[in-house]
Amino acid sequence: MGAVLLDGKAVAAKVRAEVAQRAAQFAARHGRRPGLAVVQVGADPASSVYVRNKRRSSLEAGIESIAHDLPPSTSEAEILALVSALNHDERVDGILVQLPLPKGVNADRVMDAVDPLKDVDGFHPVNTGLLAQKRPRLRPCTPYGVIRLAQEYGIALTGLRATVVGASNIVGRPMALELLLARATVTVCHTGTRDLRGEVERAELVVAAVGKPGFVPGEWIRPGAAVFDVGINRTDAGNLVGDVEFESAAARAGWITPVPGGLGPMTIAMLLSNAVDAAFYRAGRAPGAG
Repeated sequence: MGAVLLDGKAVAAKVRAEVAQRAAQFAARHGRRPGLAVVQVGADPASSVYVRNKRRSSLEAGIESIAHDLPPSTSEAEILALVSALNHDERVDGILVQLPLPKGVNADRVMDAVDPLKDVDGFHPVNTGLLAQKRPRLRPCTPYGVIRLAQEYGIALTGLRATVVGASNIVGRPMALELLLARATVTVCHTGTRDLRGEVERAELVVAAVGKPGFVPGEWIRPGAAVFDVGINRTDAGNLVGDVEFESAAARAGWITPVPGGLGPMTIAMLLSNAVDAAFYRAGRAPGAG
């Protein structure tokens, strides 16, 4: 018997419908739509696809998309000046700076300059710190998407032995914090982990986020485990694959996300949710309070 496929597209559509309803509530009360500024520096092909998707999805959800497309020659000082202007722009509730930034630009400095109340990526140290202290505000989109997907499929996280493979600031570390918040028992694996196979084999829930195709062999997956594959890797043949060997893992797992169609759509949906949350926070109201 194969695993239940966790349909990120379907759940993302549900989240986006909720976002549209909340955006309409905000617009009715405040006389304007929530505003999301998307800053792209240069024309990295993958980034351009993501940015187009985010802008289109914003408009469909009733969020005003404010585009700032800068040439690759833009200096760090110019990017920081734009971020500062957006921080003070009352029409802008959320700021998204698309990574990667050009060589020579300190991405941490740019991301840290974003007003934490407008940080729809959930990357700012203030928002990461609030999550660590069990006071989540704007939450990192992919980890938040994992939690929402698990909830929609009735995967009870409390007490589960969860293993996160990868310790990046964008996914691995905040994923561990989200799972702790859900009261799972969490192990984080990284380049210093001695027995990766053993850690994965023990896990009732696995989140793979290393950016290497097929990095986690399917035979490592514990029978009945929930597998969330964050990796989106393009093969030489042009196909998209995850960090987990899908076919062999799906034969053992209880639940598994496909790639594509799993956490990619969820990440964008949670970004839009954060944008509307940010609008409500900035208006001094709890998100969704109308």
